[in-house]
Amino acid sequence: MGQEQSNLVDENIPPQTLKDRSVESIARYVRAGHAKKIVVMVGAGMSTSAGIPDFRSPDTGLYANLARLNLPYAEAVFDISFFRENPLPFYTLAHELYPGKYRPTISHSFVCLLSKKGLLLKLFTQNIDCLDREAGVPKDKIVEAHGSFASQRCIECKSPYPGDLMKQAVSRRDVPHCLSPQCDGLVKPDIVFFGEQLPEEFHKNRSLPNAADLCIVMGTSLTVQPFASLPSFCSKGVPRVLINLERVGGLGSRTDDVLILGDCDVGVKKLAAALGWEKELDELWNETNPGRKGNDEGRKTAQITRDERLEDQVTSLTKEVDESLKISDEHRARVQNFLLKEQEKGEEPRAAGVPADDVTGEMSKAELSSSTGEESPMASTPLRSVSANLFKAPTETNEKSMSTSPPLDEGKISFL
Repeated sequence: MGQEQSNLVDENIPPQTLKDRSVESIARYVRAGHAKKIVVMVGAGMSTSAGIPDFRSPDTGLYANLARLNLPYAEAVFDISFFRENPLPFYTLAHELYPGKYRPTISHSFVCLLSKKGLLLKLFTQNIDCLDREAGVPKDKIVEAHGSFASQRCIECKSPYPGDLMKQAVSRRDVPHCLSPQCDGLVKPDIVFFGEQLPEEFHKNRSLPNAADLCIVMGTSLTVQPFASLPSFCSKGVPRVLINLERVGGLGSRTDDVLILGDCDVGVKKLAAALGWEKELDELWNETNPGRKGNDEGRKTAQITRDERLEDQVTSLTKEVDESLKISDEHRARVQNFLLKEQEKGEEPRAAGVPADDVTGEMSKAELSSSTGEESPMASTPLRSVSANLFKAPTETNEKSMSTSPPLDEGKISFL
């Protein structure tokens, strides 16, 4: 078990269980009552449409936040050794990703629907976002292979930490410590970091797919073991469905494998339509919309909220630049006016004590402070380069450290 042939099965070889390798055939199999113990395996692609950001992308404000923290490499934020030395980067990231900020996708609701119909044996997820829980999938039906934000504890004495206090700490970007005065160790969510073992719950259920009568794999590259081996535990002749952007692992090598390639939500809707579950699925997904104004409106609201968060960061930086430039223009006008008056008197321009950097149109630290009423973090920076510094591209050193960082185990964080 664990590895199987990756070659695509010959289309001329008939299926062993299904009538043919199509969505409709899978739907007939389920409707006929042959699928009563369905195992679902998912990865980060399932949560993409929820808007959970890729923290390594330079196009997101999240990347910029991490870049300013001078990480040796982006994935260090999930390294247990680095966390012990500096937990702040992780809690900066946690502030953006903590449950409650994102709405479950329709794919999450589909898994919930399987559970409500009594067909779900187990959901194996690599994601830490808790969106399956928020969609209504029962806790006892979920195996979080890489942990999640659902619980937290001290990394030293392993004492559990209250969820309400964790939520407060994350919202303030504070670093929580153990409540035991004898310990005072760092607290972190029960997420598997580099250097930590997978949860016992995963190992206990790892062979469970062998009991399944249908396997559905969604939104994962199936490249990281031991999660990647799960589909191979399914018995021969048991249909396996892959809903993914591309073919992965050994899916498609067996005679009863069905490939639904493309976006997860789109594939799920195709399967739901073939099953005749469209209305039920839409109603269930609509329950995850706080506004309850309909699915389209709910998706639009989630998108606006996500975009606004990124725009707020840009707006904040832009405001600083605009304010600085405004100060610069006003000061330059005062300097020019002063120079004109001095020239009329036939005196040297700096006789009145104007700083040398002011004559070049750059503000001194002291004057910028007096102009704004407070010490500015940009006070010692020439104003003509303020904009460039605020939006500076990564340095060659940073780019090198990012590009040479060790590969991140897929699924340890759902937003990758």
